[in-house]
Amino acid sequence: MISRNPRLIVGFDVASDKSSERIQNNVDNSPEADFCYTDGYLGYIDVVYPGEHIRNVQDKKDTHNVESINADLRHYIPVLARKSICFARKIETLYDDVAVFIDAFNRFGLAKYKYRQRKKSGELPFSLVDFL
Repeated sequence: MISRNPRLIVGFDVASDKSSERIQNNVDNSPEADFCYTDGYLGYIDVVYPGEHIRNVQDKKDTHNVESINADLRHYIPVLARKSICFARKIETLYDDVAVFIDAFNRFGLAKYKYRQRKKSGELPFSLVDFL
């Protein structure tokens, strides 16, 4: 789960299934939001959201940020990219890898947000790699 402004990861889970109960637990442990945007996955239907639930079945206009973060996760954590070459022996190891990435991602996101609030410019003097 992400917040849009600032762009931070506010909730995550690592598991071998995508059950509605697991998603509900993630929603319950994340900050409340006025709007919750999801894609067409049917497991989201049974989840109770704190705000208005907007399900985007046809396009990714409201979920492109989380899709971008998923791409970053696959890029920086090889286990998430290809099962045939890399695999985690334990789910706890993968959870720890994702937690380290999310910590760096959120510190980077906050620094970027604060920098842009001060400078009102596009280019940043740092990158995500600086926070790993």
